[in-house]
Amino acid sequence: MMARRPNDPQRRERIIDATIETIAIHGISAVTHRKIASCADVPLGSMTYYFDGIEALLGEAFNTFTTRMSEEYATFFTDVVTQSDACDAVAKLIFSSQVTTPKNMTLMYQLYALACSKPAMKVIMQNWMHRSQQTLEQWFDPVTARALDAFIEGMTLHYVTDRQPLTHDEIRDRVGRIAGEKVTR
Repeated sequence: MMARRPNDPQRRERIIDATIETIAIHGISAVTHRKIASCADVPLGSMTYYFDGIEALLGEAFNTFTTRMSEEYATFFTDVVTQSDACDAVAKLIFSSQVTTPKNMTLMYQLYALACSKPAMKVIMQNWMHRSQQTLEQWFDPVTARALDAFIEGMTLHYVTDRQPLTHDEIRDRVGRIAGEKVTR
């Protein structure tokens, strides 16, 4: 007898991606198995076949999202050699429209809100912050890396919501101050 092979080996990943899309479009409060199954173009039964409930699915979706964001984050530091280069990369990351897309910002806001009430989501958030800080610790001490990470989080929010966002040079100046660069006037 031949072993049965799955007829849709990418189904689980499609469900996770559809969950991310559904959250981005409708918000976490409107996410249902039915809506995700429709978005993923899979039978409703696939939802419980692959995931032990909506909480597990949301956890996997946010884990996937934060892992992708961490990988994207790290690309900003690919050619960084010096601490000054790292400060430039942080400013570019904050100012970059590839990170501060409406979809990414919506997903971040949803995760922040969920992390306040769901311990498993808080762990996902903490792991994401830890990965970001580890990237920064290649050029900065842990305390500075943590401060820069918090600045990045806050400034991406400000960058997309401020009536008058800081310019790239103003952001770079603040990053340098946090990093302890000498201020020249």
